[in-house]
Order: sequence, then structure tokens, then C-alpha cells
Amino acid sequence: MKEKIQSLAKKHLGAIVEMRRHLHAHPELSYKEFKTADFVQSKLAEHGIVFEHSIAGTGIVAFLEGKNPTKRLIAFRADMDALPILEENEVSYKSQNQGVMHACGHDVHTSSLLGAAIILNELKEEWEGRIQLIFQPAEEVLPGGASLMIKEGIFSKQTPQSIFGQHVFPELPAGKVGFRPGAYMASTDEIYVTVKGKGGHGAKPDRNIDPVLITSHLIVALQQVVSRWANPATPSVLSFGKVIANGATNIIPNEVKLEGTFRTFDETWRKEAHVRMVELATQLVKSMGGEVDFRIEVGYPVLNNNETLTLKSKELAIEYLGKENVEDLGLRMTAEDFAYYSQHMPACFYRLGTASPKDDSKSYAVHNSRFDIDENALEVGMGLMAWLAVSSR
Repeated sequence: MKEKIQSLAKKHLGAIVEMRRHLHAHPELSYKEFKTADFVQSKLAEHGIVFEHSIAGTGIVAFLEGKNPTKRLIAFRADMDALPILEENEVSYKSQNQGVMHACGHDVHTSSLLGAAIILNELKEEWEGRIQLIFQPAEEVLPGGASLMIKEGIFSKQTPQSIFGQHVFPELPAGKVGFRPGAYMASTDEIYVTVKGKGGHGAKPDRNIDPVLITSHLIVALQQVVSRWANPATPSVLSFGKVIANGATNIIPNEVKLEGTFRTFDETWRKEAHVRMVELATQLVKSMGGEVDFRIEVGYPVLNNNETLTLKSKELAIEYLGKENVEDLGLRMTAEDFAYYSQHMPACFYRLGTASPKDDSKSYAVHNSRFDIDENALEVGMGLMAWLAVSSR
């Protein structure tokens, strides 16, 4: 079976590369993946694969049946949305949608899952059970397409025994993959703050309540969350990336807007940190004469890879690719809405190496305007998913 899957992955590589390039050239933002969904549906229909569509807007769920379809159900997920980034690559498949780009590899995820579906469909007389294929919208924007698809009941008839997610990883060369059992990616919350004061002339600060000064104190004080209050054994991050003080050289504004993110690996501490941040902000701003609106938009939970499933999947990857091509991964402070699936069933979220050992232009980080991949990674991307689908129990 392994040799058959490897042979089919090699056979279909050219077609999957073309699918990936089509998707890359026609990226769509979260909750707007209409043409992307149409493309996925057309490819599934072309191969006679049954699917449901318009789930959580543009989501698609397809099913493949092998022998003894009631024996087991294994799920795979690919996300479809792109990012609001202007692509700077000069390639034939460069984004045709100005200011929108597949800079996080979701075109790779979708095309790889389509490739795995084609392989599994051709071999359906040689494996047992059912495979659920989830093509998900809106991974990049809260509340996340995963949570919405779950709410719309994609597991209401039957919960899969396990679910897999594969994500590009430009820190590894094409041909390699990486696994980490247990906690892997952090929770993520969005913070929106408005500090209100009393604006006026910059030359008369005694007549104003300066929200710019208050905000500067607040940003520094809030770092106590990670530097003094968090358990050193629990990595936490608090970062502010947007500050808007719409005054001028001699104008103190009435208010300042502040936006940031809080991330950690401990859900209990996460909730405690929320309370502490609000209390600190309220008291500090009041002590300086201002008012504050401190809003925390709770985002994705911690992504926990089921240890048994992930270690077994790592063994299967070694069997498929060779030990030299399977790496251990470290913790990531980045976040993923795949975490919602891990709350419902054993989950394994692993990484697909996409860097080129010969071409530095294929090694930029995700969310970069020059992100691209060594497309040989697609052969591993679809093949390994198909192998995990037929081998997992």
C-alpha cells in the first residue's frame, strides 16, 4: 500500500501543482472564499467524490468510503482563506487579486488534501472505513471557521476517531515533516483598548488629561502580566502592535486606541490573566485621571496534539519518508483554530517542510509578501495524508 500511495503521489504531482498554482493566483479573504469553494467542489465532482457545501458560508465536507465503511472514521482538514497582503513574488502564478495573497500556505493545504482525496479514491477497494475531508473557511480571522463548522454540525452524525491537520513549515526543507505530541501552539486573544482623557494644546498639558502619556504607562505596566505574574514554566506573550493617538505635534488628543494580542499555554492562567489585565488597566488609568475601555476578544484555545495519536503518526511518517525526514518540533507561540477540533477528538497537527535547499526565494516565512514553496513538497503533502488515512486506527 505504501508503494502504491507513493507512486500515485508522484503520478498526480503535476496536476496538484497546477491546482495549487490556480489557488495561489486566485486568493480570497476569510469568509469570502466563494470561487475557491467552487474550484474545490469542481475537483471533487470530477473524481466522483460526494460532498456537502455552503457549511459556515463556504465550507465543504466530503466523504470517501472504503471497504467496511462503518469500521472507522478518520478526518482531515485543510483551510482555504488567504491574507490581506500584497504579493511581491514575480511568478507566473502570482496573485491576481490585488492586496490578497496566500502567504500562509492555505493553497498548499487545500491542494494537498485534494491530492490525498484523489489517491484514496483510486485505492478505495484497498482500505477500510470512511474518510472525512474538511475544506474550511476563515482560519485567519476570529472566531475561526473551525468553530463555526463544528457549530453547524459537521460531526453531529458521527465523531471521527481522530483528525489530522497539515500546515506548511518553511523552517524545514521540502521532503521533511515535523511532529510534536502534547501542547504545540498557544491560545490567542485579541485586546482592544481605548484610553480616554481630555485633549487640548500640547503647550498646556496642565489643562489636559493626556491619554498618550497614560497609554505609555499602561503598555509598560501591562508587561507585568508576563514578566512578574506568569509562571516561568508557562510561556506567555503580551504584545501591542497598533497604537493610534490622532493628535499632532502640538495637539493632545481626547483618546488613544490600542490593539494587541495575549497568548499562553495554560487555559487556567489565561482566564486569570484576563482579569488581572482589566483590573490593572482600570486602576492605573483612573489614578492618572482618565477612563479606559478594555475589551478582550477571546480567541483560539491551546492546540493540544493527542500524545498517542501523534507518536503513532510520527512512526507512520518515518515508515513512509524515512527517519531522516521526520523532525521533532518545539513549542510555537503562534495559534491555530485547528485547536477547536482537538477539543472534540484526538488530534494531530503536524508540519510540512516547504523550503527549497537550492532556492532561497522559496524559504521566506509565512505571512511574508514573498512567501512561496518548493512545490516538490506537494508530493509529500498529499502522499503522507493518504498514508495516514489508510494506516491510522
